[in-house]
Amino acid sequence: MNPRDALELRAGPEALAQLHERGLRPADIACVPAAAGGPKGLGLIPLDHRLFDVDSGWLRGAPHVELVGASIGAWRMAAAASADPRAALQRLADGYVAQRYSRHPSPREVSDECRKLARAVLGGEPALRARDGIGLSLITARARGVLHGSSARSSFARAAFDNALGRARLAAHLERVVFHSASARLFATAFDEFGLERVPLDRDNSEDALLASGSIPLVCDPVRNPANAPRGDYWDGGLIDYHLLLPYGRLMDRPRRDAPGLVLYPHFVPHVTPGWLDKHLPWRARPRAHAWLDNMLLIAPSHAQLERLPNRKLPDRNDFHRYGQDHTGRERDWRRAIAECERFADAARAWLDAPDPSRVRPI
Repeated sequence: MNPRDALELRAGPEALAQLHERGLRPADIACVPAAAGGPKGLGLIPLDHRLFDVDSGWLRGAPHVELVGASIGAWRMAAAASADPRAALQRLADGYVAQRYSRHPSPREVSDECRKLARAVLGGEPALRARDGIGLSLITARARGVLHGSSARSSFARAAFDNALGRARLAAHLERVVFHSASARLFATAFDEFGLERVPLDRDNSEDALLASGSIPLVCDPVRNPANAPRGDYWDGGLIDYHLLLPYGRLMDRPRRDAPGLVLYPHFVPHVTPGWLDKHLPWRARPRAHAWLDNMLLIAPSHAQLERLPNRKLPDRNDFHRYGQDHTGRERDWRRAIAECERFADAARAWLDAPDPSRVRPI
């Protein structure tokens, strides 16, 4: 396969205009989002290395970049923001692949395993700290309404029903809580019905913030009452912000009004779905020409790239059922998938080094 064929490039109108007029430099990038999506995120870690490595990463020339993520995206961005992103991202990849569960794991068993991943990202440090030039924001969802204090399937079914009637109705059940580094400039004020609580990351809540952002309802236990945050049950940030469809232009507190403000989005699909519950709603799963995407440049593996992977797809959560107790087989194929995605990462880095706007399609 021609390396050029390994990636798909999409951009909003503002980002595409800038590509044609001025090209692309690391200093143009103001924000890098990272989606929820479970094991799919493993396929983006090779590109994370090429973006964030402190010695050779493409973004090392950017004066300040905001990193924001939910679920595995939060774990990836926390690793990328660390003093040694290469080591932290590798610990995350190794720990994620090595997860092993009993045939019918309880939510407690899954939560205990996911806490190991949070600790792997921390790498023995007591708190998440973003290195100079990086702002870090981790999105979680705090339960309210019928979900407050409830992990019952019926409570989440009611939330899903309300979401199907209107995304704003889901806000009766979930509130956005963002755990952030001291240097973060995102999320100054609330911008939709989900509200906003901002909580500084510290040694008492960093592990819980990471775990909460990846705590999937009915699969994990919630994280209850993380330190120095509003009391309550905290769930996967992807419930509200699955692919992080956010008003980036409004969220970023730029030091100057003319400061560059492009969003560079390494993603596993070429579209942006608002919430986790929206992925099963055809009328909401793939919003096009959305104003919040105007300044976004999205890079995703192409269909041809995915065809080269085991099972012809990125790893996903269904693989835990597909492989069952064949842990060795799943781990082998997940590592093969990550290795194959090195091709995608190389192609993405080559394009960033010499961007060709003619290859970019509208998002």
